[in-house]
Amino acid sequence: MLLSTTSNLEGQPIRRYLGLVHGETILGANIFRDILASIRDLIGGRARSYEVTLERAREMALQELGRRARLLGADAVVGVRVDYEVLGQADGMLMACAIGTAVQLEYSSDRSLPPPPLPPAGPQRART
Repeated sequence: MLLSTTSNLEGQPIRRYLGLVHGETILGANIFRDILASIRDLIGGRARSYEVTLERAREMALQELGRRARLLGADAVVGVRVDYEVLGQADGMLMACAIGTAVQLEYSSDRSLPPPPLPPAGPQRART
């Protein structure tokens, strides 16, 4: 499923707008991770465990967004936006919400199949 933050896709005319789609996920925080992050806040540095949780929440929300778009028969989702919120007692939960517009693309006779999906977002690792 092609996901884009732009409202159109260069070289890919939109044939039909199918409507808004969304995907949400809520992840709980870990008390030990919170303690380690607090220590890092005091001495400086990045709270990598929180970065990993944030990345995981975003990817899960985008996967759900794509799943719901496929159910509508979409080829792509345009205008994608991801928002985050902390919830629960003592802000112990992280919510990621992705929203966009599901679309069907116009394909010419020489392009009968949708374009291949984009590689997953996030850090790329070299293969050895």
